[in-house]
Amino acid sequence: MREIRILFLLIVAASIVGCSKFRKIQKSGDWKTKYEAALAYYEDEDYHRTIILLEDILPIIRGTEEAELGNFYLAYSYYYQKQYILSAHHFDEFVKIYGRSEYVMEAAYMHAYSLYLQSPDYQLDQTVTYEAAAAMQNFINRYPSSEYATEADRIIDVMQQKLEKKAYEQCKLYYKLRRYKSALVVYDNFADDFPDSHYNEEVSYLKIETSYDLARESIPSKQEERFRNTIDHYLAFIDKYPNSKFLKDAEKIYANSIEEITKFADSN
Repeated sequence: MREIRILFLLIVAASIVGCSKFRKIQKSGDWKTKYEAALAYYEDEDYHRTIILLEDILPIIRGTEEAELGNFYLAYSYYYQKQYILSAHHFDEFVKIYGRSEYVMEAAYMHAYSLYLQSPDYQLDQTVTYEAAAAMQNFINRYPSSEYATEADRIIDVMQQKLEKKAYEQCKLYYKLRRYKSALVVYDNFADDFPDSHYNEEVSYLKIETSYDLARESIPSKQEERFRNTIDHYLAFIDKYPNSKFLKDAEKIYANSIEEITKFADSN
């Protein structure tokens, strides 16, 4: 217990000395002193103090060689603090200001990566995910042979899967809410946006089911046309997925639609 107390007191003393030293640097009117201290704090992984000092002096030293490295370290300091909104902003600003810097490629990647780390779970709004995916694709287009390219491709795939899952759940939600007209539009958008998705078979079947339900709930003057649309969706479905697990259900809807159209023919 005595050794633990001594160790605790030493830690407290070191902390007091460190705080006193930092306050002295912070009050200094010499930007070079603050700059060198900021770099030292950065190397010691004390990113909080690095940020305080760099934010203080960077407006003063704008346009200097020191400002380039300072801005780069500031962006990384926010990143290591997990303040990804700020790190994304500062990496982006670095790319815009220091386009010829040796760090510009890394900063461009870290801008996109910081956005990616803000991407929420698929149930939530995906605005940031779209922004991150676009930024990462822009990076690949600009630096296709970079050391980050493989990882950038992987991250884009991850985000695409998230957006795909979000869109798929929206397809099902529109059907559950019985918003049939909107659902049919969403299904087409899904197929256009994700042509290689493994969900396309189910979405294509949902189009048949939704079209059929819309026809049944329509006013009489609209029903015949909408049952015919259901048949068209069915024919497109079996042409693309002849061995689908949804085939029996699709055939039942097809048969019912034929029957309904036959009634209209008989009545005429």
